[in-house]
Amino acid sequence: MQIALTLAIVCNALFIIQQRLAHLAEPSGLDEPNIFVIQNEWVGASTPEQLDAKMREDLGVLRALPGVQDVTLSNSYPLRGGGWDDGVKLTADQVQDTTGATIYFADERFIDTLGLKLIAGRNFRAEEITPMNVRDRLGPPVVMVTKALADKLFPAGDAVGKTIYLVGGPTTIVGVVDLLQAQSVDRWAQSFAYRSVIVPKRLAISLGVFYIVRTQPGQLDAAMRAAPKALFAHNPRRVINDEDGVLSFKEVRAKAYERDRGMAILMGLICVTLLAITAAGIVGLTSFWVGQRRKQIGVRRALGATRQDILEYFLTENLLISCGGALFGVLLAVAINLWLVTRFELHRLSLVYLLMGVVILLLLGQGAVLAPAMRASRVSPVEATRSV
Repeated sequence: MQIALTLAIVCNALFIIQQRLAHLAEPSGLDEPNIFVIQNEWVGASTPEQLDAKMREDLGVLRALPGVQDVTLSNSYPLRGGGWDDGVKLTADQVQDTTGATIYFADERFIDTLGLKLIAGRNFRAEEITPMNVRDRLGPPVVMVTKALADKLFPAGDAVGKTIYLVGGPTTIVGVVDLLQAQSVDRWAQSFAYRSVIVPKRLAISLGVFYIVRTQPGQLDAAMRAAPKALFAHNPRRVINDEDGVLSFKEVRAKAYERDRGMAILMGLICVTLLAITAAGIVGLTSFWVGQRRKQIGVRRALGATRQDILEYFLTENLLISCGGALFGVLLAVAINLWLVTRFELHRLSLVYLLMGVVILLLLGQGAVLAPAMRASRVSPVEATRSV
């Protein structure tokens, strides 16, 4: 029963670990080693026009810094954890959205700054970029989309030039980028994880504006130190949080996947602990058996059994018990996985992890029983003449 329970938990834990690690490795589409982000908040009342002018001045200040390759601004960025998501439709009278999508505000430098690859159509032109207030209706005349969204909407591969409908009305696709991850990595956003719409807008608000800076290779740390100083020197009426106001994309990724990493570590510790307890149980039980059977072992030795015969006996006995536990453990593992699938929307357990768990438990059992089995093989035939 101990082997069965351990196998059931270990199989599902290993499967969860693999799922979490695969989630951690999902690409963002960005030039991550050379990118950092600044969250800028303005102090004092300003009109949308004044805010837009201030942001464009900031972009010029940041582009003038040594080691900076390019700068853009947006309402959010991949892995941030929050932002603007919206439904996308193919017709105006469509009731149900065709798909959900992440909405990124961008200027003509957005693609180059993030290191995105344009695979069809064209980039935005400078004259197409317009400021937008939070109360304005999202209705850009043109947009760019990711390949994942284009494939969902137009499987034939002819998305450029087609019309789609956002919350503000119709818009035309003028470009397709290869890969751009969503703002959230939570389970609710997995259905549109790489389906993004890039709109030619600058969000003119006091809170939540992000400057995304791409540096020359090797210049990230120096640019991160210089950027806040340059911004405050240009205009001190702003707030940049000391803790997370300036983040490298390495830090962004670490924060975004903190729960996944923690879950993988926790599941790993559970596996190691259960396997250690099971091994200790096998050693203890086999040692007890050896102590109780010393006279019987001595009789077998006196009748001609070799040390190898005694060793093989205990190894075989433990293997039979382990196989019985493994068989029941496989059934229990499948049952636990089905419960997890229905309650937490996890994927079905792969046969590979069942086989892996069985192999691990059998090898662990044989390894754990080896020491007490060898002690049993060294019992002398003279034990047969002693009283029990």
